[in-house]
Amino acid sequence: MDLALTKQLEDKAVVWFKNSNQYIVVEKLTASIIEQLLYKESKQKIAKSLVDELDIPLIEALNFVTDLNKQLVIPNTIEYPEENSAILEYEVPLSFAFENYYLINSKIIKVVFSTEFELSLIHPKFAHLETTATTDVDFLFEVFNNSKDTFLIVNGVFVGAWTHENIHYFQGKFCMKIIESIYQKKENEWMGVFHASAINYKEDALLILGDSGNGKSTSLALLQAQGFHCIADDFVPVDTNHKVVTFPAGISIKPKAVDVLISDYPSLKMAAEYYYKRLNKTVRYLPPKNINYKNKFPCKALVFIKYNTSIELKVSKISNLEAFESLVPDSWISNVSENATSFLTWFSNLPCYQLTYSNNEMMYATIKSIFEEEL
Repeated sequence: MDLALTKQLEDKAVVWFKNSNQYIVVEKLTASIIEQLLYKESKQKIAKSLVDELDIPLIEALNFVTDLNKQLVIPNTIEYPEENSAILEYEVPLSFAFENYYLINSKIIKVVFSTEFELSLIHPKFAHLETTATTDVDFLFEVFNNSKDTFLIVNGVFVGAWTHENIHYFQGKFCMKIIESIYQKKENEWMGVFHASAINYKEDALLILGDSGNGKSTSLALLQAQGFHCIADDFVPVDTNHKVVTFPAGISIKPKAVDVLISDYPSLKMAAEYYYKRLNKTVRYLPPKNINYKNKFPCKALVFIKYNTSIELKVSKISNLEAFESLVPDSWISNVSENATSFLTWFSNLPCYQLTYSNNEMMYATIKSIFEEEL
């Protein structure tokens, strides 16, 4: 079994470690040394080869190889326990305070919550999918807590338990189970999930990325109002066939964006606001103009977007290396070797852009040009 994979990316190399599911960007020579260490080549032999190649003393070369092994190889190749592999003792409540039903792709998902806290973590982003109560249920999600952990059980099977400090992992796993349910694909059949917004135009998709507060979701809502289609917001699944898959959650809109969007979405004015303490942010949710959650599209490009009032429009192609270092830290990428290989191949072939704007009309035209390969 390969403990690592290496992929050249421009003038660097990306190394993926299977056990830790970590990606690191290093010099190509460093990647070569890592591979030799993984294949149990002696540190002394590797160091000797560096003496001639780098024209450095043997002791310096040996120290470098030893440090590399200690700081990168060993920590990333030890055996890590599977997430939530230990099933904690729990007792499913006899009754739940909240019972909600959601209709997605003709499937009925019943979700029961033991407290308002758990309800607030999940329901707001799916409220537009709520349907009437029924006994004809396809999936049952049970969410409850004890004094310190929040538990998730799906169709009677324990999924995991998370402390309040790690409650965002619970939210991510809940969403993962939603897409597994509605698409009938297990977790190992997904290449990854990206913290981005995704839009569709004609037969392709485009991922919009950027730091929190840069305007990803606002740009998505603006583009949707111009006839582009929302595929997903914040949680963008990509399957092992490299297709960007529709995810049915609402678009999260921050208070400062409401005035910008109110003319296109009058309902935002009266929409409920939700405050997320851990993230220290307040949002309203805008239902996507999408009733077909079966759509999937190939990805045309990645666009790192930023709203800046002092710049009318500035767009440039950026290196995949720069894009990689921004994309990966906020993403979940499958730890299956074939999927990691697939991800590296997929990503290395994507064009990447930086788009900064304040002129909405010019932004729309630029996004359309990227879709039509006219930029």
